Amino acid sequence: MISGFPAQHVIADKGFDSNRFRDHLAERAIAAVIPCNRSRAQWIPYDPHLYKERHLVECFIGKLKHFRRVATRYDKTAVAFLAFVSIASIMVWLR
Repeated sequence: MISGFPAQHVIADKGFDSNRFRDHLAERAIAAVIPCNRSRAQWIPYDPHLYKERHLVECFIGKLKHFRRVATRYDKTAVAFLAFVSIASIMVWLR
């Protein structure tokens, strides 16, 4: 899922807290900013200040979903969908 994307950090929720995923990130020299699942026996530290940035992205995606055309993906091609997401992003930014 993350192959081909250059990154220094991967910020994810508890659903991505697995040893296999963390090992994959470590092989690529990417820092995992993932809080531990409750069922994990050994707690792995993460940067809570960097994790707060995830909230901003989640809120922005929520605002984009207010545009029905984005939420339901009416566009047939990826280019048309990306164009409307760009327009919707500009409209959110201008508010």
